[in-house]
This record gives sequence, C-alpha cells and structure tokens, in this order.
Amino acid sequence: MSTPTFPARTATAEVELGKLLQPKFGPDGLIPCITTDRSSGEVLMFAFMNAEALTHTIRTGKATYWSRSRGKLWIKGEESGNVQLVRELRVDCDQDVVLLKVDNVGGAACHNGYPSCFYRKLAAGADPANPSSLALEFASERVFDPAQVYGHKAASTKVSPPAQDRPRS
Repeated sequence: MSTPTFPARTATAEVELGKLLQPKFGPDGLIPCITTDRSSGEVLMFAFMNAEALTHTIRTGKATYWSRSRGKLWIKGEESGNVQLVRELRVDCDQDVVLLKVDNVGGAACHNGYPSCFYRKLAAGADPANPSSLALEFASERVFDPAQVYGHKAASTKVSPPAQDRPRS
C-alpha cells in the first residue's frame, strides 16, 4: 500500500478556521488520538495514528491506530472483537490532535478487559510528598478476561482488583 497523503498544511488561519482536513503529524509521523464513547462522553483511550491509520479509519469507519510497540497498524477489536465504530472524527484547533467519538461495540476499549483504559483513579489523601500515599483505586469492573481473549499474551494481566477496590453496583 502506498503512503496516504493529506492536503499540505496552509496558512494558520486556513488550518485553524478552514474547512479542509490538514492534519499535523509529528516528526515521527504520528498524531495523537483521543477516543471517547459517543453516548456517554467517557474517554476510552489515547493512542497514536499515522497517515495510513487515519486514512483507514476514514475509509472503513473502524478506529485504526498505529501500534508503536508492534510497529504496525492496529484495527481496534481485530483480536478481541471489541470494535470501535467511528461516528464522528474531530480535530483540535490547529489539527495536531484527533478526537474520535465511537460506538464501543463489545463494551471494552482496554486490552486489560475494562470499558476504558482509564480504569483506575488516584485515591483520596494522595500527597506527592509521601510517595506511598499515591495509591490507585479501581474505578470500573472488567468486561472480559484478557487471558481468555488473548491467550498466552495476557498471562501478566490475570490480576483482578482486590474486592475492596472493586466498585459497588
């Protein structure tokens, strides 16, 4: 596949107020992407896209990212079945960040089996002067067991939150 190209960036006023997509990829060829649930507005994940991933996302309507760790395109849900169907694609004012609003089919956005990658929160009483107080609490429950979905690749993700850290229904 040839490298997709987007329109060349023009004057600042056109980039910031114009009607043409002119994404600004970084020197590494990547652009940050924030993905939210279309219905709830919850932030599901943060990832990067390269031009090919952005093009694939636009063409297919399925959220596609660039996996820096694997060095390849990553179509969300290709292994887990937890697909993100893009309902809206936005860019920020200077077009150097992408925002996807998606239908999160399957209910999990995180490879650890949670609805969002942001499944932990800083506990009350945290004090940067006391590093041991910087405890994290689980803010949601798992939708799936990654060991069952991903097999051997998820061996280290079998840990479930202790009962006291699980949210109450």
